[in-house]
Amino acid sequence: MTSTAPTYPTVVPTQPPALLLDGITKTYRSKAGSVDALRGVTYHFAQGSFTAVMGPSGSGKSTLLQCAAGLDQPTTGTVVLGGTTLSGLNEVALTKLRRNEMGFVFQAYNLLPSLTVYDNVALPLRLTGRRPSRGDVHRVLDQVGLQDKAKRRPAELSGGQQQRVAIARALITRPSVFFADEPTGALDSGTSRQILSLLREATERAGQTVVMVTHDPVAAAYAERVLFLSDGLIAGHLDRGTPAQIAAAMSSLER
Repeated sequence: MTSTAPTYPTVVPTQPPALLLDGITKTYRSKAGSVDALRGVTYHFAQGSFTAVMGPSGSGKSTLLQCAAGLDQPTTGTVVLGGTTLSGLNEVALTKLRRNEMGFVFQAYNLLPSLTVYDNVALPLRLTGRRPSRGDVHRVLDQVGLQDKAKRRPAELSGGQQQRVAIARALITRPSVFFADEPTGALDSGTSRQILSLLREATERAGQTVVMVTHDPVAAAYAERVLFLSDGLIAGHLDRGTPAQIAAAMSSLER
């Protein structure tokens, strides 16, 4: 595992990063005291990259994703997505940015049970005030192998099929950045491979950026780079690692 100090890289990227975290801290306060979930994380996610974020329980990986996606506000520091600084946006503008520039895939599929597969996929466009094109909806359904399920409802699908609908829903707006939080946590190994292949295709075919939080070394091996967190700091990274190498790196963090 390569050690990585929590500072911005000295090598300037050849193009602006899709996502930049600059000095991100996050402190949660309660009657029991303060907890520092992130303690000054600086990192750039290159355009068209697939990065898995891993770390022991409590390392800050889910907090990092929440702050990066504008779902939570960092205590200090700056998040820049596609040239837009998130801290300068009000809630309306932030919601618009999330709908247009970000895609979300979580362990919970969050599909609307009363809507068909087609309408679940079309929903993000409707929420932005755009009229969904039948061709666009069927294109992304075909991309995830579910064009023949367009008229079904979520309850009629397997868990893996529902997750593929969730990915199609995220793809429909052609977001610049995908955020995935344990997207295969509830799926069997065969279905997990299909889901992870779809995420990798988003970077290879469409140049989209994927940031995925996972605890699974097999899932992380689909990413180009695994970014390791420990105690709210970047502890290192591993490029093109095998599941065994990733598991070994995780073990060293948990000692």
